[in-house]
Amino acid sequence: MLKHIMLIVDAHQDLAWNILTFDRDYSLSAAETRQRERGGEAPIHNGDTLLGWPDYQRGRVAIIFATLFAAPLRRQLGPWDVQCYSSNADAVTRYQAQMDAYHRLVDDHADKFRLLRTQHALHDHLAEWEVQTASPPVGLVILMEGAEAVGSPSELVEWWERGVRIIGPAWAGTRFCGGTGEPGSLTKEGYLLLEGMADLGFGLDVSHMDEKAALQALEVYPGPIIASHSNAAALLEGLDSNRFLPDRVIHGLIERGAVIGIVPYNRFLLPGWTERDGRHLVTLDHVVAQLDYICQIAGDARHAGLGSDFDGGFGLQRTPAEIDTIADLRKLAPLLIKKGYTEEDVSAILGRNWIGFLDHCLPNAHPPGLQPSPHVRHQLPE
Repeated sequence: MLKHIMLIVDAHQDLAWNILTFDRDYSLSAAETRQRERGGEAPIHNGDTLLGWPDYQRGRVAIIFATLFAAPLRRQLGPWDVQCYSSNADAVTRYQAQMDAYHRLVDDHADKFRLLRTQHALHDHLAEWEVQTASPPVGLVILMEGAEAVGSPSELVEWWERGVRIIGPAWAGTRFCGGTGEPGSLTKEGYLLLEGMADLGFGLDVSHMDEKAALQALEVYPGPIIASHSNAAALLEGLDSNRFLPDRVIHGLIERGAVIGIVPYNRFLLPGWTERDGRHLVTLDHVVAQLDYICQIAGDARHAGLGSDFDGGFGLQRTPAEIDTIADLRKLAPLLIKKGYTEEDVSAILGRNWIGFLDHCLPNAHPPGLQPSPHVRHQLPE
């Protein structure tokens, strides 16, 4: 039995996308939202929600990396898929609207959600959560997934000032680099983006980046790096996709001190799984296997974490059998203990590794211009 309650940090949730696409209210419980959406469009296209503030509290989910995400129009799934962009200007509009959604969320529900932008805010936030009888707000760290909303590196300052602290240059391929289903290296614009990000101190998320681009980024980016939601390719034999992390990238991430977030999505846990197969075929042991794979390569438990991607294109129906809401991620703890991990290891995997990253990534209270980071070390391609 665990001696104390451990905090969970989830490194990937597309909350704003769901708020603007399906009008989901994350101040409610997952059960309340499922009841409200019964018979509607949301469960058809995105499954039953796994998220809600009461569920965060039950699971002791203290911090979420909340994304800004929109897909290029060429990847639109249907008329209902309204968060898509046709141009850089259109991407800016979509991402700004999602940023506005987060500001409304914290303004309307200040007792339930807060934005975390600085180390000071992080430390104060954690002090509240470490009082086990309290029900403090959930902290939101803003992660931009896909960077087409950044027209030029000079625009990064505005995104920083609005609260973005982590950027992933790709989802599908972008003008910055290859992405999922669309391979390619870093482009000249990609190197310039990384240079601008380094100047301001953004964290870099290599999730969705093609292997070539990720390896190049690992070589040149001087700032903190993560893979917020990316499973290991080696355990997914037969899945021909550049969405997963090859061992070369995993080794590179570990060498850079990165944390890798494992996704509890059945298609990313059991090759060939479909919803027709039933949830019973995939269990939290598959998640443990992914976490353990990262830990075995690293030789310790300091580089593995959770990046659930819950409500990000899938819901309850496509998650392991033991999960009903995000609170059930706590069930990983005894499974990891049984596998030989210590309580300290489990605490690290569930949240402390991400907290360590944030302590390094988030700035102090000074404006970004007062503390420039080193420039990216590279030679621009011709």
